[in-house]
Amino acid sequence: MLPKEVLNWLENESFGEIVNTQPVGGGCINNGVRLETSSGSIFFLKTNAQSPKNMFARESEGLEALRVPEGPRIPQAYIHGFDYLLLEDLSPATRSLDYWTTFGRQLAALHEHTNKKFGFDANNYIGSTPQSNTWTEDGFAFFAEHRLGFQAELAHNKDLLSASEVSQVERIANRLPEIIPEQPASLIHGDLWGGNAIADSQGQPALIDPAVYYGWAEAELAMTALFGGFNPDFYSAYEDTRPLSPGYLTRFPLYNLYHLLNHLNLFGRGYYGQVKTILDKYA
Repeated sequence: MLPKEVLNWLENESFGEIVNTQPVGGGCINNGVRLETSSGSIFFLKTNAQSPKNMFARESEGLEALRVPEGPRIPQAYIHGFDYLLLEDLSPATRSLDYWTTFGRQLAALHEHTNKKFGFDANNYIGSTPQSNTWTEDGFAFFAEHRLGFQAELAHNKDLLSASEVSQVERIANRLPEIIPEQPASLIHGDLWGGNAIADSQGQPALIDPAVYYGWAEAELAMTALFGGFNPDFYSAYEDTRPLSPGYLTRFPLYNLYHLLNHLNLFGRGYYGQVKTILDKYA
């Protein structure tokens, strides 16, 4: 059954009745369906009856924050409730020939939007895990407490990490200023794996499912490499537009510890080995 609020909104906005629905796969957390109306308009509806009550509100805010000049395309969020989010349908198509170079330049343009502090106006979610975005002046302190520390404590409470392994995370957090260069607080998507970077109807870059905050741009790039799928032209175009500090590739495992801890918390011990490898190397 479709949310009554969605049906009412479509009618009130003169889009008509829904004449066709098409389930869309690929999501790990939410359900997706494409809605076609009698007016010929098409929308994308996300639903999750078990979602935290403000998860879709935070996602809507994140999408709006990412809509910047020269950045990737961002779908319009129309209405949301605790268990649904109605979005513009991007009608994904095959990537254009210049997709990766365009995407690299656009992501660099997004990262040029900076803030004096790290964090965001509200806490949000990474997948369905709460993501703490308390404004923090120091980027090392922010990543240590609100990224690594938060996830490690959550994993410990779920009996997925031992007390000694939490101590390893703490030792890594204390070493961050020795390993990671100073960086501004850039506006980042926050959950940029291949599944959240799609092509719109014209084959051009578009971003979905954000976990937005102001953080380290290198951390964003690190996640693009975590599960693969990003073309080398993407990184070349990014660095041509926004040069990076030498050795950034070697720092990717440290940034990705956050995402691997989150996957450990979300999906279980299948990610423990990757987490433990990073802990043993850097702690």
